[in-house]
Amino acid sequence: MPRVSFTSNLRRHLDVPAQAVDGATVRAALKQVFAKYPALEGYIVDERFRLRKHVMIFLDAQPIDDRESLSDAVRPETEIYVMQALSGG
Repeated sequence: MPRVSFTSNLRRHLDVPAQAVDGATVRAALKQVFAKYPALEGYIVDERFRLRKHVMIFLDAQPIDDRESLSDAVRPETEIYVMQALSGG
């Protein structure tokens, strides 16, 4: 099963552990996580389920290609890593 992990800055706001999920795409995998942690959804995607500008998702250390519909395919051994950009001076 693909495994979804979140950066510590996201986990600071919402305690979401890394977890194995079903799903053949990034979208399907995230929907499973959001079903368990609905408050997380607004941090990651907008109202049309598109990835927010300040969020990056990596599949096995490579950035996803499809930020609009999150259709990138995932395999059972895929590591999905979700990170939120930090800013400041």
